[in-house]
Amino acid sequence: MLIPTARSEAEIEVKRSRFIAIAIPTFSMEEVKEAVLSVRKEHPDATHVVHASVIGKAGTMYSSSDDREPKNTAGRPALEVVKGSGITNITVAIVRYFGGTLLGTGGLVKAYSDSAKAVLAIVPTEELIEKTEFSMTLPYNSYTLIKRLLESVSAEILKENFDINIKIEGRIPSSNLATMEAEAMDIGQGKILLSIST
Repeated sequence: MLIPTARSEAEIEVKRSRFIAIAIPTFSMEEVKEAVLSVRKEHPDATHVVHASVIGKAGTMYSSSDDREPKNTAGRPALEVVKGSGITNITVAIVRYFGGTLLGTGGLVKAYSDSAKAVLAIVPTEELIEKTEFSMTLPYNSYTLIKRLLESVSAEILKENFDINIKIEGRIPSSNLATMEAEAMDIGQGKILLSIST
C-alpha cells in the first residue's frame, strides 16, 4: 500500500461546473472529519463538498458522502477510484461550484470519478511503512549530533520546543527504532530522555 506524503489539488471543469479535488493525508476517521470541515471552511460558497476516504494499514476502512448530490452519484464513485488506486490513509474532498447546467446521474458519476482520478494522478506517495512516534528531551550541547542521527534513521520531526532543554517530537520507521535508541544513549551519556508512544 502507498500513503500520500502531502496535500494535493486538481481542478476540472464540466459544463461550467468547477470540480476541485483535494487529496489530504488522513490517518483516522477523526482526521477525515477534520479534513472535510477544513475544506468546507476554505470553500464556504461551494454548492457541494463530497468526500471519499480510505484509512488503515490494509486500506479496509472507508468513508464517503454525496453531500446532497443524488444518492451514489458522487461519494461512492469517487471512493471506488480511491480504493482502486492502492493508496490508503487518504481523504479526497471534491468541491463543486455549480455552473448552471444539470449533469444528470451519469454525468455526475463521471465528473466525480474524473475529479478523483485527476488529483490521485499528481498526489506524491511513499510506501506505507510502520512508524513509531517518539519524544526526546535533550541538552543543547547534544542537539547537532541528535539532528544528524535523526536524519540518518529517516525520522520525521513533527515538533521542536526550545526551553531549558530541547524537546523533539517525531515519527520513525519502527525498524530503525533500536538503532536510534542505542545511538541517542551514546550521544547523551545518560542525559537524553527518550519516550516511545505505543
